[in-house]
Amino acid sequence: MRKHTAKELTEKIREGLKDLNFIDVEFSMEFSRIGHYTANGFDEAEFLISTNPGEALKPLGMVASGGELSRIMLAIKTVLADTDDIPTLIFDEIDTGISGRTAQKVSEKLAYIAGNHQVICITHLPQIAAMADCHYEIAKAVEEGRTATSIHPLSGEEVVEELARLLGGAEITEAVRANAREMKRLAKEGR
Repeated sequence: MRKHTAKELTEKIREGLKDLNFIDVEFSMEFSRIGHYTANGFDEAEFLISTNPGEALKPLGMVASGGELSRIMLAIKTVLADTDDIPTLIFDEIDTGISGRTAQKVSEKLAYIAGNHQVICITHLPQIAAMADCHYEIAKAVEEGRTATSIHPLSGEEVVEELARLLGGAEITEAVRANAREMKRLAKEGR
């Protein structure tokens, strides 16, 4: 039963990975006997992946970078979102190595998962940040010779300013602010 279900599961995950711009991805599960019976059965399961054409399938942990692992986990969690009992998911810099359309796809997957789970996402990409329901700024500062981290919630125009900062860099113009407002409006409509 596990092997049959694994085929269905890995096909759904593969399709989810394609949605996240892993274009030529192969994804499967391998089972091996562990020699004794446990609460989980006789088999150990391992995810295998190939992200480039012509490359052999290899264990997930040996192939993927940190950013890729985050996106792979996002694809898995998206497939399992309706049945997973984990209440809170944290994605730390899931935006590593992505931009443009891939970032938009990641934000859409995060929004989907947020329908059944609390999602906390640390990001530097405006496409992903715009999709959030709640925004917080995390800042580091040196106080009395020590580094201190602070967090405070953002609302209204503060959210627009932070999105504009992510979009515009050094100089934030009214055009950049207008772009940030539009990005937030489209994200809200897209959810």
